[in-house]
Amino acid sequence: MRRPKGIKTKKSVAKRFKITATGKVLRSSAGRRHLCQGKSAKRRRSLRGSKLVHSTDEYRIKQSLPFSH
Repeated sequence: MRRPKGIKTKKSVAKRFKITATGKVLRSSAGRRHLCQGKSAKRRRSLRGSKLVHSTDEYRIKQSLPFSH
């Protein structure tokens, strides 16, 4: 059976980014997964939480997430 045509969400992008109600794109910080003992506490604290994606990259991410905005 054939799949119906249409736009699809890029699942790899959906797992990495979140779009806020105002249309901004949030991302998590890189460098937080492992080897954290070698990083200072100040550096680890700054890697916590979500950061905003730069405006030049926002457009491409939003194109990959057609149903979220």
